[in-house]
This record gives sequence, structure tokens and C-alpha cells, in this order.
Amino acid sequence: MEASQILKEAYAIIQSGTDSNNDGGSLQVLQMPGDASIRRYYRVLDTNNPGQHYVLMSADAFAAEEYSFLLVQNLLQKQGIPVPEVKACVETDGTILLSDLGDSTMLHCLEASMEESVEVAMFQKAIDLMLKIHRIKEKEDEPHGLKAFSTAFDEELLMWEVNFTIEYFLLNYLERKLPKKDLEGIRAAFTDICQRLSKEPRIFTHRDYHTRNIMVTADDTYHSIDFQDARMGPRQYDLASLLRDSYYQMKEQKVYSLLKYYYGSAKEAGDINCSLEEFERVFDLMSIQRNFKAIGSFASFYTRREDAKYLRFIGNTFENVRRNLAKFPEYKELHQLLFSWYYF
Repeated sequence: MEASQILKEAYAIIQSGTDSNNDGGSLQVLQMPGDASIRRYYRVLDTNNPGQHYVLMSADAFAAEEYSFLLVQNLLQKQGIPVPEVKACVETDGTILLSDLGDSTMLHCLEASMEESVEVAMFQKAIDLMLKIHRIKEKEDEPHGLKAFSTAFDEELLMWEVNFTIEYFLLNYLERKLPKKDLEGIRAAFTDICQRLSKEPRIFTHRDYHTRNIMVTADDTYHSIDFQDARMGPRQYDLASLLRDSYYQMKEQKVYSLLKYYYGSAKEAGDINCSLEEFERVFDLMSIQRNFKAIGSFASFYTRREDAKYLRFIGNTFENVRRNLAKFPEYKELHQLLFSWYYF
């Protein structure tokens, strides 16, 4: 059966509210755990051909020539980055049929291993993949609709993320009644942080590069997923997402050891011309902003759609913010404000 026909029949099964074709077809469709977005995922099995299985991604209707998922997927695939293959799509249904990468995220693999050497090797492989992503350059023949190269983590976007967390975490989820003076103090300090970060050199970034967005297949190949929001930004943005992951905590010594692994590889390739000390400083500053934004996302999932499963990651993520703010004496007031209202 051709991929387009599989997609059409699988979507019809989903629409019928069953897990198989009532007309005696061979397809079976099983809903998979979703990510933090509105997208839904289904595994499509051909019971007559056990080797044929796919993943159906369902979202809103789209125009293929403007759809960021398809555009970035095509870009990454052309650059040799392992990503899910697109088998077919139906724009009006908002459906895409993808190759099935299995169920093993990097996070699952880390949780299954208790060996430190395995942990380090896995993060190094993830960093190697990140470096390939970071070396992608814009070309004249890139699709017109691809916005990854024209959208950047400038001061405005970085502050939008900060304000997002203030609204959904401090004001909505915690229901704190912050005085105007305290709100202004928090925003003023973060504005300074975002101004410093916005001045850093920008490269192509994944934007959500962490252990749940890396799939590990049976041949130990690492695949990037959830890449549709790629944009230009500091290289430390993705590095902070991975090494200061809300879902997986590492000791600080190991974090900096892996940071040096990234820095050494990028320096040797001529991608970096700053000192290690300067690179680490920006990394710590980026970690504050990146983790603060993650907290806002977790809170928004609950306040906007009553999805509580991400709330358990807020504590560790706030500890990352606290630990890194303590490294910057100039943000002592921000540290005091945030944690007086968080711990109350």
C-alpha cells in the first residue's frame, strides 16, 4: 500500500473513533503519548506486513509551502541530520505520515542506565548532533517560507518568554499578588539579562533541544525531533536546554565537563573565537533565561489546558535558576525577589 493511501485510511480510522478499519482492512492505529504541544501522534501498523509501521502526526490544517515542520525537516534532512522521514501529508486534514523511530528517547535510555560512562557517552553523542545543527547556514535556494533564518532570539523575543513565565507561573499558577515595584524589579533585571544575551553571535538553533526531543534508534543513531521552532540565537541556548534539562538533572561538575566538550569541538572547527571563561559565563546567563521560560511553559500547560504532568519539573528547574543567579552578584535583587515569591 502506498504511503498516501496508508495516511488516508489511518486518518479515517482515527476519525471513526476506533483503532482499526471496520471494513476489514489491515491497518491498526494506536494513539501515542503526546508532547507538550497540541499535536497528536499515532502509531500506524500494517498487520499484514509486520515490518511496515509509521507515525501519524495530526494537527491543524496547513499549507505545505509555509509549514515550519516540513520546511525545517527538509532543511535538516538535506544537511544530513537524522530526522523522521516524511512519507506523505494531507494539508487539509493537518496530517503527516512519518517514519517510525520507535519509543526510545534519550531520556529513556539515560534512565535505563546506571553507568556514568554511558551517561557521558550519550551526552557527547547528543552534543555531536547539536554541533551539526549549529553549523547549518542559510543558502539562496532555501524555501521562501522558511523563517528559521529570519527569526531570532533578540531582546524582544527573550523578554516575551520572560513575561510569559511571569504571567502563567507567578500570577496565574501561584496566584501571587506582586506589588508593582516587585514586578518592575523582576522585569528590569531580566531586561538587562536579555539585552546581554541578544548581543551574542547568532547561529542556527533547534530551540527545544533536550533529552525528550532526541530519539535513539536500535542502531544507536540519534535523531532530532520537535525542530519546527528553529531560529537564530546564541549557541548556548541549545546547550543550556540539553545540559540544564528540566527532565534530567546532572551534577554541576559534569555539566561543565560536557560544556568543555562542546567548546573544544567548536573551537577546533573554528566556530568559536571567545575564551572558555566567556563562553561559560554566557552559558550560565542563558541557563537562567532558558530555565525560567521552561517554568512558564510547565505552568501554562496546567492553567490553559489542565495538563498537570509537567508541574513536577518546576522544582528542579527553579533550582537551576537559583543556582545560576547566585553566580551573578549584579542580579542579587532578582534572586531575592523570585525566591521570596516562589517560596513565599
